[in-house]
Amino acid sequence: MIKRAFTLIELLVVIGIIGMLSALLLPNFMGARERARDSQRKSDLKQIQKAFEMYKQDQSPPSYPSQLPTAGSVFSYSGNVYMNKFPSDPSPGKQYYYTVNNNNLTYTLCACLENIADPDGVPCISPCSCAANQKCYIVNQP
Repeated sequence: MIKRAFTLIELLVVIGIIGMLSALLLPNFMGARERARDSQRKSDLKQIQKAFEMYKQDQSPPSYPSQLPTAGSVFSYSGNVYMNKFPSDPSPGKQYYYTVNNNNLTYTLCACLENIADPDGVPCISPCSCAANQKCYIVNQP
């Protein structure tokens, strides 16, 4: 009776091939997650910008909020709800940055991007405090 089994060489070749394939696919998967979080950041900042503009129209005299509302809270004023749930950065421990100057009705919102090749990314300026090699996504008053 002949027993058939894999030899040690065959098993090592299969393990090597699987290792090489996973090494090629893992960076692409991680890059997709970074791009998805960056897309969420850009969408959040655009929604915040729209909510701030509606808020300014309801103020007399016109003004913007003095600080960002707490993440997860309702952003409202005098019964007008501008955002049901104020967004937070999709990465734990990171945040959105905001400065306002109500004397000339200007503000700057920004977020640090993970993907340094993002075409919408620009070099970071105040109020963003990102790492040296990161880019920022910045939204100003329209």
